[in-house]
Amino acid sequence: MKSHQTAQTMKPATAAKKLGVYLEATPAEFQEGVVSRAELSALQADPPEWLRELRRTGPHPRPVVAAKLGVSISGLARGGVTEPLTTEQIEALKAESPEWLVRERAVQAEVRKEAVRIKEKKAERAEQAPGARR
Repeated sequence: MKSHQTAQTMKPATAAKKLGVYLEATPAEFQEGVVSRAELSALQADPPEWLRELRRTGPHPRPVVAAKLGVSISGLARGGVTEPLTTEQIEALKAESPEWLVRERAVQAEVRKEAVRIKEKKAERAEQAPGARR
């Protein structure tokens, strides 16, 4: 067994994903190095200007774009959005409200309603279960 602990590190892609930013838009030193858990925590707690700017203006990775548009990642693909988008592009899409976006938002709303219905049904069954076992 080792008597000393080594710091856990992650690849820049993993760190970028955890930070919710597009890796290719990060500074070169971030992309080329490794990130320790302590460094990641520090970036999350007190983000440097480049990270604040990326989160504010983008370009944003697909999960962030999907969340900002209120659709799934699959919905983005069905709508033909495969590249990262800036905040400005996302706002323009919202304003334009193309047919695919309206449709995908409706699909996402149905998915959420169904998830709530299933959760409520499970809770209902859990309440009834102890009484049913006599």
